[in-house]
Amino acid sequence: MFAIKRGDFDGVIDVKRHGIAKLSLFSRQVSDYCSILESKINVAKLKDEIVDWIRIDDLQNDPVGIERIRTLPANEMDGIFFEVGSGDVLVARLGPTILNQKIVMVNDIHRRTLASSEFLVLRCKNKEMANEVMCVLRTEYFKRIMYAHSRGSTPSRYRLNREDMLALPFPKLNYATKKSAAEMLYVLNHRASKLREANELLHGVDSFVLERLGIGEISVKSRTAVAVTLKTVKTDNTMGAQYYHPERLAIIHALENDPGISTRRLDDIAGFVRNTVSADEKPYLGLAGVVSNTGELSGVEEEATGTAFEYQAGDVLYARLRPYLNKVLLAETSGVCSTEFHVMRIKNAAVLPEYLAAIMRSKVIVDQTKHMMTGNTHPRISNDDVRNLRIPIPPMNVQKSISSEIFRRTNQARLLKHEAETDWAAAKARFEKEIL
Repeated sequence: MFAIKRGDFDGVIDVKRHGIAKLSLFSRQVSDYCSILESKINVAKLKDEIVDWIRIDDLQNDPVGIERIRTLPANEMDGIFFEVGSGDVLVARLGPTILNQKIVMVNDIHRRTLASSEFLVLRCKNKEMANEVMCVLRTEYFKRIMYAHSRGSTPSRYRLNREDMLALPFPKLNYATKKSAAEMLYVLNHRASKLREANELLHGVDSFVLERLGIGEISVKSRTAVAVTLKTVKTDNTMGAQYYHPERLAIIHALENDPGISTRRLDDIAGFVRNTVSADEKPYLGLAGVVSNTGELSGVEEEATGTAFEYQAGDVLYARLRPYLNKVLLAETSGVCSTEFHVMRIKNAAVLPEYLAAIMRSKVIVDQTKHMMTGNTHPRISNDDVRNLRIPIPPMNVQKSISSEIFRRTNQARLLKHEAETDWAAAKARFEKEIL
């Protein structure tokens, strides 16, 4: 419940909007320091000009910066975009992206640079204040107040419009805020360095696994046409060009044609446990509960509905929904999980559960699966395709070395990421305390 005075209405009567205290310390508005771009450019007018493109989906949550910019001819794009410049602050204005704090500043400009029309592009009236503006916008308080002023029929459709953004209360920028912002940016750069180190550890896993298996780097010849015999068509009589993609075929060829590599079907290595119980009988593990690529528990809880699969310690859980997300978990305890997992229990003593979990997360399996998906909004791979995945089985000492090295890298990367995020959260809290 909330109550406000008639004169405090700002055009919308909304619990979200009036549930956050307006700070008397904030004596300015966003409009005092920034304008927000209105004009957009239609890429059709640019023809074949090479442009840089900043996409919201290419930004990490609470990003360290713009780590990926797509460079391509304008005629390969479609729609209207903002043309941005150095010093512009980009604020993703959709409700979920506000909560994920997708806010970055544009730095080096090498050519015409376009940004998604779902950004609010803030252009500082004094470019020297751009860093301070970005730091203020990335505080927890501003995340809440921007989300509270978004409008829409559902949370996924909430948008913060230009006029509401310009009218938001803003602190007075001075020497103190400039100093605090500089300290915050220092920690941000330190965070970026630690995250790069963590990612390099994880990205090196595939090369390590291939080298230990004796496969080496796999080269893929690009081609625009695929021809297959009727004998090789999928048994369910469906034809999909992506299923016969060269990348998938290259890894299968490497596994099946190297005499030094022993491979078996996944179905020959592990049984698929499908004991169903009510989803609310025990602690429930949903897909969001497993971290992509590392196989760690994320701590994210999902509402349990319907039925679930039982699993026990030592089982390997493999998510067949959106396999490119690479969610594979080696269970350390018993529990129940989403039926979008395959619960696999080792039945071949020649394979370690730790190794199976590690290889299921590797390029060896991901390359086989990412062209098998069917379905538009919820792409998944079929049960038969999962059972027929080719699993390399090296000697036991190689399996142990692969498992232990991946565990070492994953654990070190986790610690680096934890340090980076802890330092960053503390820096934001210090900055927020200064301006509040």
